Amino acid sequence: MTTACQHLPPAQPIRTTAGQVSILSLGDSYTIGKAVADNDRFPMQLAKKLTSTGIHLTEPPHIIAQTGWTTADLAEAIAEPLPKYTLVTLLIGVNNQYRGGDLADYRRDFAGLLRQAASLCSQGKAGIIVLSIPDWGATPYGARFNSTEISAEIDRFNAVNRAEAEANGVTYIDITGISRQARDYPGLIVSDGLHPSAEMYRRWVELLWPVARKKIALFRQSKPGLSS
Repeated sequence: MTTACQHLPPAQPIRTTAGQVSILSLGDSYTIGKAVADNDRFPMQLAKKLTSTGIHLTEPPHIIAQTGWTTADLAEAIAEPLPKYTLVTLLIGVNNQYRGGDLADYRRDFAGLLRQAASLCSQGKAGIIVLSIPDWGATPYGARFNSTEISAEIDRFNAVNRAEAEANGVTYIDITGISRQARDYPGLIVSDGLHPSAEMYRRWVELLWPVARKKIALFRQSKPGLSS
């Protein structure tokens, strides 16, 4: 979403050696962590949680995301060759909804992004984790608009990304419910009244890390001799 946001430069690619454990996170402002410290972004919190459980990552997560990006913007950003990663997270669509995008177009684009993500993952589709779109209607900024309609639209977009993930055998994690807790807990939103705080990201990671850990374990099993 471009309102109340500024575009941030994309992270530089991290080159990793085949067989090493690495994370690629794809998305928009929710992934780049608009208005929080770099270490408070959910990919960074995920990496820290995994490290605390004995999983060594060879590099910090590589984040390809910018505030305001739609599915089309993200697809263009990952069209260039990139190294493969052990895990790929994908969270995209709020700006499609915010701009009044068509659901059929979103479905087509999201399906394409899943194919791109699979091509960037050493485990293929098995290493992808899709996160649902948070509900910005539950934020102070969203309260300026018709928050009920916003929530309904977010649900429609999430029905699409969930269906595409399930049709492709991709793991899906619903964090929308956590985002809606912001109605009762202002500390889950940063001072711009719109974006998640470090605490909200922490709550996402509590759902994410067990799934990520299991996928990394399966990856290790396929790579005999790979150390932690």
